[in-house]
Parts: sequence; C-alpha cells; structure tokens
Amino acid sequence: MPSDLIVRPVILSGGAGTRLWPVSRLAFPKQLLPIAADRTMLQVTAGRVTGPAFAAPIVVGDEEHRFFIKDQFERDGLTLEAILLEPSGRNTAPAIALAASFARDQLGDEILLVLPSDHVIRDEAAFRAAVAAATPTAAAGGLVTFGIVPDSPHSGYGYIEIGAETEAGTGVHRVARFVEKPSVELAGDYLADGRFLWNSGMFLFRASAMLNDLAAHAPDVAAAVRSASREIARDGVFARPAAQEFAAAPSISIDFAVMEKTANAYVVPVDIGWSDVGSWSSLWDISAKDDAGNVIQGSAIALDSRDCLLRSDHDRLVVALGLEGIGVVVTRDAVLVTDLERSQDVKLAVDILRERGDEAAVSASEVFRPWGSYQTTDRGDRFQTKRIVVKPGARLSLQKHHHRSEHWVVVTGTAEVTIGDDVRLLQENESTYIPAGTAHRLANPGKVPLHLIEVQCGPYLGEDDIVRIEDEYGRNE
Repeated sequence: MPSDLIVRPVILSGGAGTRLWPVSRLAFPKQLLPIAADRTMLQVTAGRVTGPAFAAPIVVGDEEHRFFIKDQFERDGLTLEAILLEPSGRNTAPAIALAASFARDQLGDEILLVLPSDHVIRDEAAFRAAVAAATPTAAAGGLVTFGIVPDSPHSGYGYIEIGAETEAGTGVHRVARFVEKPSVELAGDYLADGRFLWNSGMFLFRASAMLNDLAAHAPDVAAAVRSASREIARDGVFARPAAQEFAAAPSISIDFAVMEKTANAYVVPVDIGWSDVGSWSSLWDISAKDDAGNVIQGSAIALDSRDCLLRSDHDRLVVALGLEGIGVVVTRDAVLVTDLERSQDVKLAVDILRERGDEAAVSASEVFRPWGSYQTTDRGDRFQTKRIVVKPGARLSLQKHHHRSEHWVVVTGTAEVTIGDDVRLLQENESTYIPAGTAHRLANPGKVPLHLIEVQCGPYLGEDDIVRIEDEYGRNE
C-alpha cells in the first residue's frame, strides 16, 4: 500500500456494555475485559490493526477509563497516538467528529478506520484485505462502511442494501439505502434477497470528507465539535476537548447524522467471522460448545441441558439441570439467569438497578483503579474489610479520612507505607495502623504485585470520605 494510503485506526471505547451485565459494569465495561478471549476486547481490536499498513491508533474513550486504556496498550507493547477523552457520552457522531477533527488539525488529512472496541472478528486476514480494497475509495473522498454478509435473519442489527459495484472486481459498492432494525419476518426476506448486509458500524474515510459531510448534514454536531476542538488540552498521550462546548453536541449516531443522508456512502460486503458481542446470546453464538450445544466457561456443569451458556467467575460452582436455551452468569456479587432469546433485555434490569441506586449496576465487588484493584470481602456495623492489590511500581494517592481508621496487613509482596512524616517498609505478615485524620499513602516498590488486607473501622466508611492531598492520576478530592 503506498505510503500516502496508510490508515489511522480510530477505536471507539466509550460504550457501557450493559447487556453483558453482571460481568460488564458501567464503571468497567466489556471492552476493558476479556469477554471473548484471554485478552481484553480493546487489546484484541488494537492488535488487529498493527503492521506497516496502519499508523498508531487514536482511542476515543471515557475520562474514568483513561489509565486502563493506556495500561492495556502498554501491556501489549502497542503504540498509541492519542487517547481522546470525551467529557460526556454523546453517541458515535460527536465521537467520530472529534477524532476526525483531531486528526485533520494535528496529523493531517489522514484516512481513518473507525472501529468499535467490542467486536469479534475471527478472520482477521479477510478483514485487513477488505480494508485494503476500500482504501482507494476512501482516499478519493468516499465514506466507506463494511457490511457483514448475514447468515441468519437477525432482527437486532440494522441493514444496508448494496447498490452497483464501483469498479469491476474491487468489491466496493454504492449504498442503495440503510434500513433500521427489521422484524424477524422482514429480516428473513432480506436474507433470501441476497442484497442486504448487516450494518457493522465500522467505517473508512478521509478526515476532511467526514467533516464536510457532517457540516452539510449535521451542522449542530460539526459546530459543537469544531468549537470543542479549538481548546484541546494535551497531557502526554491524553487529549481533552473543551467540556462545555462538546456537551452542546446532540447525542446522535453517525448513521443518523451522516451515513443515511449522504450521497457519498459506499459499502464493502465482508464475511469475516464478525460479531458485535452485544448480548449473552451473541457470545453463545461465537463460543465453542459441547455436544449438547452448551457453552461452559469457568466452574460449571451442565446435566441434561441443551444450548445453554453457563459462566462462573472466581470459581463459584454452577450446576444446571434440565435446562434449554438458558444463560446463567455468576460473579462474586451477582447472578444473572436469562432466557438467551431475551438476553438483549438485560439492560432493562440494569436500568432498574440504577433507579434503585444499587451499586451493582455500576461496579462489581472487585473495583479496578489505575494502581491496581480492591475487593470488599466483608462489611458490618462500623467496619469493613478489603483485599487490596497494588501493581509493581504503583502507588495510591497521599490521602486522609475524616471518619475511619485503617489497619493494613501485608499478605504477599513489599509495601512502602507513609503515615504522617514516617515512611517505612512492611514485609509479608507485618501490619500497621492509620488513625483517622492522618495523611497516609500506600506504594509497591517491588517487582511483584502487593497483596494486603485492609480493615476499616469508624462511623462512616463510604468511598467519598477520601481527601486526596497528592495524586499522580489527576483525580479530584
């Protein structure tokens, strides 16, 4: 591929993933987790677009996830151009506009390949071949999408009707029309017709071409993002647009904003083993099954059961007896039991949990932080216990609490503990005490993860009783 046709991946990593609850939570969504492979979905997506045909990617993500995104790229030894941090979630049109504006202003009028971070693509060679085939059309100013050749009458996807092929043998077609999610009966007609494809949500275009069409068809999006992009603040790999200006953009998808209106839309039909992993039923579809059609993940047993998905995290045993088409997902703090045909509706349960103020809708019992993680193991009147894991070389903020004291016991590793003006090292089976109101910090100076048990005591034990005095992660009090 000529050097001027190098493609810059833009990975969208701002989704909530609520349909894969309870594994995926609002505070730590599916793209940051190993849902369908040993590596996270974001890592797999980034690995798919490495090599001489691709420039370093831009990731569009949430402020709260910025260090996790950066850490996952670093763990795989992958280079990042930038992590664009959305001040608020505004759907795909503002996110794509932000990436296109950033690329044009700071990198040149590049060819951008927009990819959701939560897709599974089993035939990566075919995917890269499709990108190469579409690149000349994108270079000439076309807005190219990739349509998945359907293998079933799926009513959960939008469809694209393909038009005439642009040039013999290129595989690039004009888009005849976009179709919203159809009924099962109409989806069956589309499948039989052969001219309809699933809308994958993947796009290839020059930055200027997308920005021009946004200005023509969604001027309110274009104006808000243009204003927000004038004040982008760089902090190493992180880039932050102006929050108030970005929030003025309407929340709208790129399909509604541009692709369904433009006369400049093209599509490449692809058969690449694609899934958007949007529900537990879609994960069942793509996963290895036993002779009875069951997907077994973790500590689970299926007896006289067919076509089920049984997933147990953290070695909690699940036994299914006499079930058919049922999904059972068990985490430390929640159990989901669903008809797999209804698994798209799991997000309704999450909405109810959020309305009730249930923390299980937002975060799991194991909470991830830039420095490591913690898990609440017991809680009672005026006390709670946590298991804390600190990554090698990481440290927590210098902080204090008004209402609680803390006891720390080192289980494995070495802890560097700051209490007031005193700094000491604690080894395995050693402990210390931090009185309420005392400034303190925990760090791991070693080469292996630090594991310790924390016992909190006091009249109020909420996470908002933290006064951060110094914090290298830029978090507010």
